Amino acid sequence: MSKIALITGATSGIGKACAHLFAAQGYQLILLARREALLAETAKYLEDKYAIEIKRITADVRDQEDLSYRLDTLPASWKKVNVLVNNAGLSQGLDPIDKGSIQDWDTMIDTNIKGLLYVTRIVSPWMVAQKSGHIINIGSIAGLEVYPNGNVYCATKHAVDALNQGMRIDLLPHGIKVTAINPGLVETEFSKVRFKGDEGRAKKVYDGLEPLDANDIAEAIWFAVSRPAHVNINDMLIMPAAQATATIIERN
Repeated sequence: MSKIALITGATSGIGKACAHLFAAQGYQLILLARREALLAETAKYLEDKYAIEIKRITADVRDQEDLSYRLDTLPASWKKVNVLVNNAGLSQGLDPIDKGSIQDWDTMIDTNIKGLLYVTRIVSPWMVAQKSGHIINIGSIAGLEVYPNGNVYCATKHAVDALNQGMRIDLLPHGIKVTAINPGLVETEFSKVRFKGDEGRAKKVYDGLEPLDANDIAEAIWFAVSRPAHVNINDMLIMPAAQATATIIERN
């Protein structure tokens, strides 16, 4: 069987771009996402275009019990995962800490930290058994800096940065690579989700500059994955040319 990549959050943005790129490279795919119709549409397109096999898993990474069942019941041949892309993640709201929504906090913590952990806890033993694998964790510039009103979102991505380091240490004896991909401004559904569907407010985030797009990040991920066996890209920080830090941006 060809190499296998498991991608979470696979129906939009960076996850979908990764699915396209890995399919083009001949990988078989396990695509995991919440939106069943979009997942089926994405999978069919890639199967038809690249003549690959795809397993679709409709699940929410926050639901540990359901997630475990759906992944554990995969056929043994599909558990030989070579690459795990922990992409599922989001931001909710942009409020100061004294006005923040507890529900938003829980959603971010449960998705960005616990969801990433749940998937990794299931898949990493498969990689340990085969003495190889590569885990790609999608972080953010928000995991390296804290910006006004970013409080809890930044905290979740700082946690992902710590987990990158911890995973790399724990999995080193088993021949498993761990790479952190930390984007700056990428125009995806991210801001639309953060602002609860307010497309006007979301679009203003990218006004006056050319942001990254999902393909830019997918290509960086592929670069890390395609290095020789003795090379690991530990961390990659990727920004639009118009962005210097999380908050210093040159807009025309």
